[in-house]
Amino acid sequence: MDTSTLGWWGVPLAILGGAIRVGTPLLWVSLGETVTEKAGRINLGLEGTLLMGAMSAYGVALASGNPWLGVLAAALVGMLMGTLHGALCSLTRVNDTAMGIALMLAGSGLAFWLGKPLIQPAAPDLPAIALGAFTDQPAVQAALAINPLFAIGVVLAFIVHWALKNTRFGLRLRVVGDSENAARAFGLIPTVYRVVATAFGGACAGVGGASLSLVYPGAWSEALSSGQGVMAVALVIFARWDPRRCIWAGLLFGGASAISPALQALGYSQGYYLFGALPYVLTLALLIGLGKPGPSHGAPGELSLNR
Repeated sequence: MDTSTLGWWGVPLAILGGAIRVGTPLLWVSLGETVTEKAGRINLGLEGTLLMGAMSAYGVALASGNPWLGVLAAALVGMLMGTLHGALCSLTRVNDTAMGIALMLAGSGLAFWLGKPLIQPAAPDLPAIALGAFTDQPAVQAALAINPLFAIGVVLAFIVHWALKNTRFGLRLRVVGDSENAARAFGLIPTVYRVVATAFGGACAGVGGASLSLVYPGAWSEALSSGQGVMAVALVIFARWDPRRCIWAGLLFGGASAISPALQALGYSQGYYLFGALPYVLTLALLIGLGKPGPSHGAPGELSLNR
């Protein structure tokens, strides 16, 4: 985004626009992982799911000419990977963490292999929601060109929060996540709820990948995700397992990622790499500050992080 015509006023504007663009995949992945962890399961394979979703979305959009079909394909691929993770983790003596890392490596490798023919061709992007028609400033118009997946993600976050608190399925899923023994005493089958929750989390991660390849940066490459799938696990802890807080967590980390490009657009290149590392420094700080021994506030009782 060219902020030179606005001077320093362009910096917060560029950060706002960047927060939405970069924060959208983080919002979707952390939202899905929140539901997964609410059921007492953790999925560290989201990086692989994110890349598979990005590759699938780009390939289907390129073949069909319809980017929304690409989003649907990404959600389906993510759901399949989430279901696979949930089913395998339900087996005896299978560790959630180890299986997640295995699927992360498998998903990343498969996405790189299948996506090699997609590096050069240009697929159609998702159309932005233009909120800057009132001005003729290109920088303002670019900042107010809202990613439609961000708007959908915000609405979905509130729907998920309501569903977890007010629907029968949501209440049962929370029981499964808090106490497996209590769930079995109520006649529930924890495996079913955990597989469904992990499948939902995978579908959300797939849509997050679609945002990367079809919106920003809007291309397919092997270095597309930059660790955002792993970062989302820290965002869930930061959001205290509240779907609504995933919105602010995604915007915070998205804004941190946008500081460096905003300053560079103004011609200030000194410390570029230092500011570029800010999101990862924030992630490390969160893990150190919130990763204390013992149960975390708001964490489901059966979550393996508490054991």
